[in-house]
Amino acid sequence: MLEETAQVVRINGNEVWVETQRRSSCSSCSAEKGCGTATLSKVLGNRRNVVRVLSAMPLRVGDQVVIGIREQALVRGSLAVYAVPILLLLLGGLIGELGAEQFIWENAEFASVTLGISGLIAGLVWLKRFTRRIRNDPNFQPVVLRRQASAGMIAIE
Repeated sequence: MLEETAQVVRINGNEVWVETQRRSSCSSCSAEKGCGTATLSKVLGNRRNVVRVLSAMPLRVGDQVVIGIREQALVRGSLAVYAVPILLLLLGGLIGELGAEQFIWENAEFASVTLGISGLIAGLVWLKRFTRRIRNDPNFQPVVLRRQASAGMIAIE
């Protein structure tokens, strides 16, 4: 489980909007000066991000919480967002290139581009349906794991 500390900024039923701060582990790396990621991190800064998470526990705005997401969900989500549309784009282009003369088009390049774009659009439509299906699935969404103890409070677990 990947964990991050956040602060609750808005609550809507079991949906909680939390603010996290983007951070980079570049300060602990010995290659910081020659690394593109370190440079990009300095340019973009440590911006705050507002993220929707699911929570079954009662929370208040201002609470410090620890949110988490399963590694499997992160990998599957990344594959859904990046791999599926690109694979369908390439598959459409390949089908257009190989099958152009046997079907409608005489120009293989036109068929490849047209079917490639069609494959990309099909991948994006699939992605939209996939994200709707997993919108409230705690296996794919970040969830509130626990409330952080504030200064002067004792954590009871």
